[in-house]
Amino acid sequence: MTGKYDCRKDTEKHIKRVAYYLNICKKELCKKSKRHDFDKIHDKTEKALFDEYTPKLKHCTYGSDEYKSFLVGLKPALDIHYKNNRHHPEHFANGIKDMTLLDLLEMLCDWKASSERHADGDIYRSIEINQSRFGYSDELKTILKNTIDYLISEMNR
Repeated sequence: MTGKYDCRKDTEKHIKRVAYYLNICKKELCKKSKRHDFDKIHDKTEKALFDEYTPKLKHCTYGSDEYKSFLVGLKPALDIHYKNNRHHPEHFANGIKDMTLLDLLEMLCDWKASSERHADGDIYRSIEINQSRFGYSDELKTILKNTIDYLISEMNR
């Protein structure tokens, strides 16, 4: 090799490749944002049950016995919903372990928005409860909390 190596050309190529992959993610996240829970309002079975149970869920504490009893009544709609929506761990045979980072991000945003619908909603408490429910690691729990911290800081800018 003659002369001194200049990283500019290789780094510019690398930057373009990273941008290429990030743009794939951006495109997928845009699709997810447009399709999120579409079936809840377009599938007759789901809509009827969500019309009945959403107001009840709003006034109970996430994870409580009352909350769990409402989920029993909502189960036929949830079964359809989970089958058709990969942002739910229940969609996959191995739960969260089969999800992509993009699925996880949509799931977390869903949890955050859902926590805002409950009178006493708390996304951090939801993340704690869901760790037991879905069996994810402390490391993933910390990443989810860090992401919420980031989203909240961006909302408050």
